[in-house]
Amino acid sequence: MSYSKKRYITYAIITLFTLTVPFITINGNHLLLLSFDKLQFHFLGFVFNMNELYVMPFLLMFLFIGIFAMTAMFGRVWCGWACPQTIFRVVYRDLIESWLLGLRRIKNKQKDINYSKNNTKIKKYLAIFLWSLLSLLASINFMWYFVPPEDFFEYIKSPEDHFYLYMFVISITVFLIYDIIFMKEDFCTFVCPYSRIQSVLYDDDTKQVVYNTNRGGVIYENGAKSIFDVKQWMTNEECTTCEACVKVCPTHIDIRKGLQVECINCLECSDACSTVMGKLGKESLISWGSTNSVLKDRLSNIFTKRNIVYMASLVLCLILAGFFASKKEYFLLNINKTTKLYKVEKGGKVSNNYILTFHNTSDKTYTYKIEILDKKYFEVKRFKELKVRPKQKIKTVLILRTKQRIYLSDKKDTALKTKIKAYAKENPKLSIERELSFIHPRNDLIK
Repeated sequence: MSYSKKRYITYAIITLFTLTVPFITINGNHLLLLSFDKLQFHFLGFVFNMNELYVMPFLLMFLFIGIFAMTAMFGRVWCGWACPQTIFRVVYRDLIESWLLGLRRIKNKQKDINYSKNNTKIKKYLAIFLWSLLSLLASINFMWYFVPPEDFFEYIKSPEDHFYLYMFVISITVFLIYDIIFMKEDFCTFVCPYSRIQSVLYDDDTKQVVYNTNRGGVIYENGAKSIFDVKQWMTNEECTTCEACVKVCPTHIDIRKGLQVECINCLECSDACSTVMGKLGKESLISWGSTNSVLKDRLSNIFTKRNIVYMASLVLCLILAGFFASKKEYFLLNINKTTKLYKVEKGGKVSNNYILTFHNTSDKTYTYKIEILDKKYFEVKRFKELKVRPKQKIKTVLILRTKQRIYLSDKKDTALKTKIKAYAKENPKLSIERELSFIHPRNDLIK
């Protein structure tokens, strides 16, 4: 199977996955959602509120380190096989322009379309119209990762109340139309920063698109800039200078010049060379391999020191993300001290007042209770168990009191540390421990 067919299958799988993920839920929670509306992050069915986003940095680190590791080992495989820019260009250029409307030959992507004929102009406008519809769908799909579909379809019914939602969708749609139809592959060459860092990450073991000069010969030598400036041909050199690899390149480069920032590892040049060389009973002169494996006939080693460090970093990120995700709190508890520091009661006992805010982040109604963990010196004087509905926040009062008179400092008030445990009556495993300060007056203030 050619690389082009493999890429098309990959694109179809990615597209299907991207369109369906927003609709997948686990126990009522989305598979992947970053909701700015509800200030929540859904990941694999778990819901993290804004004050629980400590898991996010590790996922972001995994993403960026993963991109660097993937580039160091497999080159710009992301650009050619998974990048939305590449997929959208293939859909517009190869599907709409070439296959549906017949505006261009799919085997020659260097030649611009001649729009001088009336029939061609109509097809051009039809192509723009079809891509505009697909751009709108892509924009809506993108927004579903920030506004879940069930909310999105409700919001669009009230444009006056959700003006910014409409503006985001329209802006993304317009950008995609301009980018894919007018900017084309110039986005990859001049705008995308990814191409600029590839030379830093590549080494002789990095898999990339390589023209085999050992078989085909050195085409551009001694500063030659075009095929007409090449050296004299040798009889043992297999390249036929058919230019098939150049015509089919979407970024308009000649891979025979070597590694270039414009190359996106789509391997269309390899397919074109395979077709030509296959007629001669030979393998393609262009392949996806490392400099060591293709040009130096050495075995590429994926387990280099650099790659091992990348892999170790990725594993560490996953472990830390999993560890912090396991610490997820199924309800939130915020404790604030009242303005009155303390109250001295009969018998020398001292009490402190606190304002507790319970936030039930789950999808069930729970009744919350409080337990003092330091039962030797403190007791709960006042707290009424609280019934909180899903997503609801309720404030209540907690009063802690010393069990007996405590003799501390004669010169100043003392801040004592104690712990309380809040738990759900229906499921005691859903619990939170919080440390709080108990202010105790100096000895002469206690009668």
